[in-house]
Amino acid sequence: MKCKSLYWLAFMMCFFAIGCDNTDDGSYVEPITLYEKVNGNWGLTNLKMVDEVAKANKIEPSEENLSTYFNYEDFKIKFNVDEKNQPTSYEVTGNVPPLFAPKGFWALSSAFQSTTGAGTKIYLYSDAQKTQKTDELSLIAVPGKSKEMQFQLAHSSGGVDFVSYVFKLNAIN
Repeated sequence: MKCKSLYWLAFMMCFFAIGCDNTDDGSYVEPITLYEKVNGNWGLTNLKMVDEVAKANKIEPSEENLSTYFNYEDFKIKFNVDEKNQPTSYEVTGNVPPLFAPKGFWALSSAFQSTTGAGTKIYLYSDAQKTQKTDELSLIAVPGKSKEMQFQLAHSSGGVDFVSYVFKLNAIN
């Protein structure tokens, strides 16, 4: 008899536990895009030049830190978006030699991070219609909780990269 009572009690506890589980999924919100993460002001923390030919041939040194040369410590870039988080313009400030067009318009190759591991590109344009591409940056590290971002600019000849520049940036509030 005691055993029946314990089973009955266990059954009732499970019934109430399941019956009281009211899951509230909330209301729909738009997913967070990479545009929201890239948007804003960024200050350079490190700029590295990589000799891709030397690196491929295992010749040292293949990398050079340019952060303290040519006023690059003053390098800042601002990526702007509109009220719908769509990319608009960008601008580089600081008295630095330009490695890419210092102002223009931008877009990403994808609004979301790839699930296949393919990298995201930041396309730079000279016109608001985004028909005249001036440069292409590879987004290496996506901004997130750490508020850090990295992108790479590669220069190539005949389809082969010979030098690249890796920009490491922190968000400026």
